[in-house]
Amino acid sequence: MRWNPKSKPNPEKVQAIQSALQVDEIIATLLVQRGIETFEQAKTFFRPTLADLHNPYLMKDMDKAVARIEKAIANNENILVFGDYDVDGTTAVSLVSSYLRSFYPNVATYIPDRYAEGYGISYMGIDYAEDNDISLIIALDCGIKSIDHINYAKAKNIDFIICDHHRPGDILPDAIAVLDPKRDDCSYPYDELCGCGVGFKLIQALAENRNQTIEDLVEYLDLVATAIAADIVPINGENRVLAKFGLEVINSNPRPGIKALIQNVKKKVLTITDVVFIVAPRINAAGRIKHGNEAVALLTEYDLDQAEQFASEIEQHNSDRKELDKQITKEALLQIEENNEQVRFSTVVYQENWHKGVIGIVASRLVENYYRPTIVFTKSGEKLAASARSVKDFDIYNALEACAEHLEQFGGHMYAAGMTLLEENYENFKNAFEKVVQETIHPDLLTPEISYDAEIELSEINQKLMRLLKQFEPFGPENMTPLFLAKGLTDSGYAKTLGSDNEHLKAFVKQGNSESFGAIGFGLGNKLDLVTNKNKFDGIFSLEENEWKDTVTLQLQLRDINTSNG
Repeated sequence: MRWNPKSKPNPEKVQAIQSALQVDEIIATLLVQRGIETFEQAKTFFRPTLADLHNPYLMKDMDKAVARIEKAIANNENILVFGDYDVDGTTAVSLVSSYLRSFYPNVATYIPDRYAEGYGISYMGIDYAEDNDISLIIALDCGIKSIDHINYAKAKNIDFIICDHHRPGDILPDAIAVLDPKRDDCSYPYDELCGCGVGFKLIQALAENRNQTIEDLVEYLDLVATAIAADIVPINGENRVLAKFGLEVINSNPRPGIKALIQNVKKKVLTITDVVFIVAPRINAAGRIKHGNEAVALLTEYDLDQAEQFASEIEQHNSDRKELDKQITKEALLQIEENNEQVRFSTVVYQENWHKGVIGIVASRLVENYYRPTIVFTKSGEKLAASARSVKDFDIYNALEACAEHLEQFGGHMYAAGMTLLEENYENFKNAFEKVVQETIHPDLLTPEISYDAEIELSEINQKLMRLLKQFEPFGPENMTPLFLAKGLTDSGYAKTLGSDNEHLKAFVKQGNSESFGAIGFGLGNKLDLVTNKNKFDGIFSLEENEWKDTVTLQLQLRDINTSNG
């Protein structure tokens, strides 16, 4: 890995916040790096409250959306809540439908089939609405570019309310209301909400209209926090408030569906990271292996026994997903080796029977292995379909645009994309993509980078520092877990590898005459030689609490180590 320090903040700003809060320089530095420079900003950061949430009616078209829903209720119309099959979409559908059903019965849900319909609003979904006498569709986490679909629905006298968070095109769909904080003409103060977050603003506005308070909506925040974690949106501003209070619900009184998913987790308190790695993959597995409807059924179920039954089925889907992911990754790596493609600038692989629901995960696994822009293809009907994943700072969408002549269609963003092409164009596309990457990628980008916040002495690490760092939670984009660099470390002589393949590293490290700290390095087992025989090494790590037999100690979670220069 390339080690890079994050930009050092202005020393005067660090001094000012240090003085205002009476904290150590290291805490002040971390705050200024996150844009927190005043006492008031720090108070909001460390002590977020539900009162910090913005007025939902500041969002363009919110008044129209609420008026149309209230009209539907007054006229006894059937309402369809429609959303994508990923975590953001299924949690959003669960959120809005369960809130509406708390006072109105005529509410149905619809998740498109990943394979038969694909992403976003579908004609099949609109036809379903027509067949079931539904006159209003609320679309969540999709729809901002569905111009033709909305017109199709309009011709059938079906109205749409769109709640999306993706960037709009030049023309907005002709819907009754288009709720999207990324609209150019929307002055809503925060534009990084996920799809479920926009859905929450809708129910917040409806609740206000019905003389309910924000306290009446707290029970729905477990869904919002799950979506924020899974969709990897910035955890600052309003997202930070929603995530913090949503995590409190997850840890104290989650809905039966989430309770059923986490009841076997041994940790006392779940973090955003736990939601990312435990809850989100299971919700996602339903849409990948079977159907996203199963995730909505789980998340809207109020009977715990029934929720446990749903969770058990989803657990099986997740196990199947893991097996598929493991098998396909193995086959893809073998294909790369057999074709002697280890030295290319890109990875493009294809096998017709690979499961379409996991090729995105496989692409991510291959990036971990070779660290280069990667595309995994499988057969989908008469065409080939693919998922693409990129490396840090390389825009894979632009690279695909440069190869567009070989593609039927493509979409996505800088780091992830999807596409289809005709099988006869596969080799031409593969060669063109390799050429584009080779000509445009900076060689440094083919080596993973790790950025650390600050250099620290082990003598500065204590429980007080840990208490303050915990108040930085929840962590995520724009507020990542602080990483520290410590130089000249030595192991006390007990370093060893752990895991079935000796893939992890366990050590007890000190710096000069400092006290010794336990250290764990996941995936660093191959670096054992760097820390044995009293060799000095440098390490980048985060701090964590390790619980063992009711005793809590501070531990370094090593992210990377290198031979010390000092």
